Amino acid sequence: MARHVIAAVDELPPGTRKFLEIDGRPIAVFNIKGEYFGLMNRCPHQGAALCEGPLIGLAQSRDPGEIEYTKLGEIIRCPWHGWEFDIRTGQSYCDPRRFRVKAYPAHVEPGASVVKGPYVAETIAVKVESDYVVVEL
Repeated sequence: MARHVIAAVDELPPGTRKFLEIDGRPIAVFNIKGEYFGLMNRCPHQGAALCEGPLIGLAQSRDPGEIEYTKLGEIIRCPWHGWEFDIRTGQSYCDPRRFRVKAYPAHVEPGASVVKGPYVAETIAVKVESDYVVVEL
C-alpha cells in the first residue's frame, strides 16, 4: 500500500473534509474529532459524489418510542438519494452486507518521517571551472 501525503494537520481541522484524487480514485479525507478517515467519494448506489453530502448522526432505537441519536457528525448522507454510511468504516446501515463504501486508513505522521522518505534522486558531480563577478541591486 503506497503512502500519500495529503495535507498538513493545520489544513484539515476537526469537522472538515478534503477531496482529492489518488491514482485515478476520488477520495475524501475527514477529520472527525481529531481522528482521520478516508472514504471513496463514490456512492455504491448510483455513483454520486458521496462525500459531498451532509454529515449527520445515527438514530437508533432499543424500544418503541425511544430514539437515541449517536455518532453525531460521523455519518455521511449521499446527496442524491440519502443513503447513509459510517465514515469510520464505510458501512451502510441500510444493508450492511451488500453495500459498503471503500474505506482507506488515514493517520498523522511526524513531519520528519514524511519529509525524509525512502527516495533518493540520481545526482551528478558538478565542478566550477571559472569564477564570475556578481552585482546585487
